[in-house]
Amino acid sequence: MTALIHPTAVINKNARIHPTVRIEPYAVIGNQVSIGANTVVGSHAIIDGLTTIGKDNQIFPGAAIGLEPQDLKYKGANSEVIIGDRNRIREYVTINRATDEGEATIIGDDNLLMAYSHVGHNCIIKNEVVIANSVAIAGHVQIESMAIISGVLGIHQFVCIGRLAMVGGMSRISRDVPPYMTVEGNPARVRSLNLIGLKRRGVSREEIRQLKEAFSLLYLQHLPLKDAIAQIKLLSNGQHVQYLQEFMQSALGNNRRGLIGGK
Repeated sequence: MTALIHPTAVINKNARIHPTVRIEPYAVIGNQVSIGANTVVGSHAIIDGLTTIGKDNQIFPGAAIGLEPQDLKYKGANSEVIIGDRNRIREYVTINRATDEGEATIIGDDNLLMAYSHVGHNCIIKNEVVIANSVAIAGHVQIESMAIISGVLGIHQFVCIGRLAMVGGMSRISRDVPPYMTVEGNPARVRSLNLIGLKRRGVSREEIRQLKEAFSLLYLQHLPLKDAIAQIKLLSNGQHVQYLQEFMQSALGNNRRGLIGGK
């Protein structure tokens, strides 16, 4: 025990805790947990299972990380949770470990998970993602970097949400959300480009213009989706338009849930 660990915290002797980690009253840390430098674990938080947490994270009171997945197929595998650096995991967030041996639920860097949000088994959340209060994320969901997920909504299993997308509150997300788009509703629909997000992230005017052309092809000109994707490929070699085209093409694969439609 050090001055940074409250004496009421329960920490397994096999846990690997960096000397600069602060652990507040009544937190519980399991035997396979590893926590990196300058991370703060709030009171009554529980971290268990094969869980690796990087540096400079803030884990607020009541969070539960690395517990068994809520999956009837789970048979006791020693699966993982891997969390990067500089994440803020607010009160009563739950992050479940993966279902099968050798699999992981992965959280990247610089993410904000607001209170009461849930990250299901085998999810991958990349970097600089904002997940608002009471968002329920089912298993095997992928959320690309810089996406914003507004509050009180559900995301169906195996859905992929693209880079810099914005999802409106209280929506029902049952199919893939294309990158750079604003989506909302029940059923959810693509409403517009996420222009505010694009500008805040410093995307050039030329690339925004190209994305506007791509949006028109996809949602305003009533083209068959395959034809729209083919025409987007001809617009330019800009990285954002190219990524949009690749995302849309991959969403047509047999192992994906399909795309959310336009307005």
